Amino acid sequence: MTFKRDTFALTALLGTLTALGPLSTDMYLPSLPSLTDRLGSTPAEAQLTLSAFLFGFASTQIFYGPLSDRYGRRPVLLAGLAIFIVASALCAMAASMPLLIAARFLQAVGASGPIVLARAVARDLYSGRRAGQELALMATIMGIVPTLAPTLGGVMEIFFGWRSSFILTVALGLLLFVLVALRLPETLPKSALDPPTPLGMIRIFARLVRHRQFVVYVSMVCLCYATVFTFISVSSYVLQGQYGLTPLAFGVSFGLCSLGYICGTLLGRKVTGLYGIDAGIALGASLMSVGGAAVVFFVVTDLGGVYAVVAASAVAFAGVGSALAQSMAGTLMPFPENAGAASSLMGVCQMTSAALMGVFVAAVMDAGVFADQALPLALAMAGLGGLTLAVFLASRRTRKSGITD
Repeated sequence: MTFKRDTFALTALLGTLTALGPLSTDMYLPSLPSLTDRLGSTPAEAQLTLSAFLFGFASTQIFYGPLSDRYGRRPVLLAGLAIFIVASALCAMAASMPLLIAARFLQAVGASGPIVLARAVARDLYSGRRAGQELALMATIMGIVPTLAPTLGGVMEIFFGWRSSFILTVALGLLLFVLVALRLPETLPKSALDPPTPLGMIRIFARLVRHRQFVVYVSMVCLCYATVFTFISVSSYVLQGQYGLTPLAFGVSFGLCSLGYICGTLLGRKVTGLYGIDAGIALGASLMSVGGAAVVFFVVTDLGGVYAVVAASAVAFAGVGSALAQSMAGTLMPFPENAGAASSLMGVCQMTSAALMGVFVAAVMDAGVFADQALPLALAMAGLGGLTLAVFLASRRTRKSGITD
C-alpha cells in the first residue's frame, strides 16, 4: 500500500528525507576529537570531513532535479539513497582520515538528492498555499534534527564509539530506501518523462534564471538560509569565546534558537493556510528584521547580556522558519513541469550564498574590524533580515503576477 497525499505518513517521509543532510552533518560532530585521535590525524584534517561534505552537498544538487524531471522522482531518489547508504558504510569502515574525507564527500553526493527530490514531490502533489503548508511541516521535521542530532551523536560516542554514528545513518538510509521503494508512488506525470540532454538542461536553467518570480523568491530563500548558516558558523566563537558559555550552555542556547525556528515554521504554516504564501513570508521577514535589530541592540548596549542576545536570535530564527518554507513554495510554484530543476537550482543558490556569507562574517571577525566580536554576527543577522523584508516589499508587483495562493 502506498502513502497517500494529505497524510502525515507521507509528510513525515518527505521531512525525514530533507533531514538526511543536517543529520549527517550534526550527529558526528561530538565524535570529531575521538575520531581524530583514533585515526592518528590532526584537528585541521578532521575539519575537512565537514568541508568535503558541504562541498559535495552544494555542488551535486544541480543534477538531481533535471534527471528526476525526465526519469521520474522514484528511480533518481532511490539512486541517491543507494549512494548515501554505501558512502555511510564506507565512513563507518574508514581506516584513515583521507579515506573518511573521501567517503564523506560521497555521502554528501547521496544526501543532496533526497532534499531536492522531497521538495519536488511536494510540488508535484500540492500547489498554492497547500504547498506552502506542506513545505512548512517538512521544515518543522527538518528543524528538529539540528536540535537532537548532536545529543544523539554524543550518546552514541560515549557508549559505542565514533563509528556508531555512521552505522546509524546506514540503518536510516536503508529504512528510507525500503519505504521509498515500497510505499512512495511516482508523482511525476508520465507525460513529462523524456530523456534529458545537456543542452536541454541548460535551456531549463536559463529559463529559470530569467523568470522574475523565481528570482524574487529564490533571493528570499538565500537571505533566510544565510541567516541560519551564518549563526551556525560563528555563534560558538561568539557565545563561548566572548560571552563565556560552557559547551553545555552553548548547546542549550543553540537548542533554543532551533526551537524558535520550529515554532516559526508552525506559525507560518497556520498563517499561510489562512491568508496565503505571501502572508507567511511577510510574517517571517518582519520577525527576522525585528529579531536581527534586537540582537544588534543587545550586543551594543549589553543590556540583558547573553540571555537577551540568545532570545533575540530565537525571534530571528522564528522568522526564518516562517519565511523560508513559504519562499521555497513560491520558488517552485510557477514550474510544475520542471519542479525538480527548480528545486536543484534553488538548493545550489541557497547553499552557495549561505557559505559565502558565513565565510565573509568569519573573515571580518578574524580581521578584528570591530572591537566587539559579537557585532559582525549581529549586523549580519540584522542586515539579512532587513534585506529579506525589503525584497518582499519591493517585489509586490512581481509576486502578484504569479499564482501563489
